Amino acid sequence: MQQYLLKRFALVIPTILGLTLVVALAVRFLPGDVVDQLLGEDVSFVNPETRRALEERFGLDRSPIEQYAVWLTNLAQGELGRSLISGRPITEELKTRLPVTFQLGLMGLLIAILISIPVGVISAIRQDRAVDYVGRSIAIVLLATPSFWIALLAITYGFIFFGWTPPLKYSPPWENLSENLRVLWVPAIILGTHASGTIMRITRATVLEVLRQDYVRTAWAKGLRERVVILRHGLRNAIIPVITVIGLQIPPLLGGTVILERIFSIPGMGNFLLTAIQQRDYPVVQAVVLISSFIVVLSNLLVDIGYAIIDPRVRYS
Repeated sequence: MQQYLLKRFALVIPTILGLTLVVALAVRFLPGDVVDQLLGEDVSFVNPETRRALEERFGLDRSPIEQYAVWLTNLAQGELGRSLISGRPITEELKTRLPVTFQLGLMGLLIAILISIPVGVISAIRQDRAVDYVGRSIAIVLLATPSFWIALLAITYGFIFFGWTPPLKYSPPWENLSENLRVLWVPAIILGTHASGTIMRITRATVLEVLRQDYVRTAWAKGLRERVVILRHGLRNAIIPVITVIGLQIPPLLGGTVILERIFSIPGMGNFLLTAIQQRDYPVVQAVVLISSFIVVLSNLLVDIGYAIIDPRVRYS
């Protein structure tokens, strides 16, 4: 197990750096740069020397590889750099925005688990009955429906039928918990229900497979109660593939927060990233991708560790 973990940790750094390199090069191929954003509509009337001075100030006179190398050097010294637009340290921005995205993603994941696992288990133990057909239909609908479309419907019809509009002022939970939840509960439900479709289908399939095993039939034959058979003998062995799927939902959840934060005006990392891409704020884009990729890689590692904790039969050589 220790040897496996060491190998996984050794792959973390090149994986994350490779992602940041691809994103750094891709965003620089977009039309325009931060100088165009600062100059606005007057870009065609600007003195070439003024533009050249701005490019030198922001380091845009260098090649994309050289710019990335400078950013990497600063990163090795523990610096994420400064925003090209605001001039503020990116670390300060992330300190306020990262907890927002983390809370939204965590709430969405908890909602997805609370919906999908019970519905998936009930659908499996009541196979080919009405509740099973309803559960599978809901899962398919949730898989096929984009979260941003649900968000737009929620805002539109929420206002038409209930006069509800999303709160615009975000408050941290340690300052005003009720106001915080008023801002996040709708996007969290949308995020969670969209992610629950995949988990629900995998839960149903794995529970069905386990219930057909001989040891489960033996438990039924001994006269054990249904709850004991399902929870103690069935779900514990069926949960490992489900944990894999839950771990794989982290990237889609992060992607979902990007769109939902913009739609509901939530000051998280996703909103910060979209604004940075629009303004060609390269250091911000690279810093957000760095943090996001680290979260994804770490979540996959925690899923693998969870295997050994839940099922002692799982061993890594």
